[in-house]
Amino acid sequence: MPRLLPHRLLPALLSLALVACTPPSLPFARLAGLVTDPELDEISGLAASHVHENVLWVHNDSGNPSRLYAINTRGRLLARFDVAGARNIDWEDIASFTLGGRHYLLLADTGDNGGHRRDFVLHVFEEPEVLADGTLTPAWSIPARWPDGSRDCEAVAVDPVLGQVLLISKKRTPPELFSLPLADPHGRVQEARRIGRLAGVPQVGPQLRQEDPKVAALFSQVTAADISPDRRMLAVLTYGSVLFYRREEGEGWAAAVARAPETHDVPLIPQAEALGWSAGGAGLYASGESRPAPLYYLVPQQP
Repeated sequence: MPRLLPHRLLPALLSLALVACTPPSLPFARLAGLVTDPELDEISGLAASHVHENVLWVHNDSGNPSRLYAINTRGRLLARFDVAGARNIDWEDIASFTLGGRHYLLLADTGDNGGHRRDFVLHVFEEPEVLADGTLTPAWSIPARWPDGSRDCEAVAVDPVLGQVLLISKKRTPPELFSLPLADPHGRVQEARRIGRLAGVPQVGPQLRQEDPKVAALFSQVTAADISPDRRMLAVLTYGSVLFYRREEGEGWAAAVARAPETHDVPLIPQAEALGWSAGGAGLYASGESRPAPLYYLVPQQP
């Protein structure tokens, strides 16, 4: 999310959240905690640890140190890890996954508020076994580019079974779904492949577009995504909605996102930009760019 006049924009985003939070859909969300540490005022990515119980990995976006943070599921800061060899140009999402019996974090440097970046990079780290302040170095990095010009992308998810990284464009309507190989390319630049478009992303009504065009323009922009541990659902966050795309047995993610999703209104999260499934997959955690930042736990409907 571009930090244009942040203090003036915050009330508008609060208004957007209030418009979105209609009572019938609120029971699926509960407030799990608050992130109050002063370093964490621009959380743009969140992923559950697969090594440490009740631990989440978060990071800030551009203009902040190259650092990952471990917090607990109530929002308390546990440890800081400086990242060596991976500058924070505009970190916008993080995913956790298991591959070959090892647990990893994928950090997406994919943000492009100005619309000038065709090239981007994904960094993969082994998840640390000890939660104490330290330094992380990428196990491998995936330099990549968009096929036909720049994209702003804040939503990245990993399917380790397919060896696939999914990326969703932020500002295109409908949002585009891209794919990259997860494997170490050994320095070779990979080209993202567009494999589909997301169906059923809610749009604002004409009244809000007329009353507040700036807020209305933000409503349907995609800001985060994550694949459930059982690989049955892709959860997608926008400023106004949480979407759940269910994947049928044997089909790919392009087919899953072509069908209408289960949708919920976003709970009251100013600048909602962080979403990740819990380690067990029963629900998701969501937060955003503010201080204090509310940390919500979300539970989708059972099929």
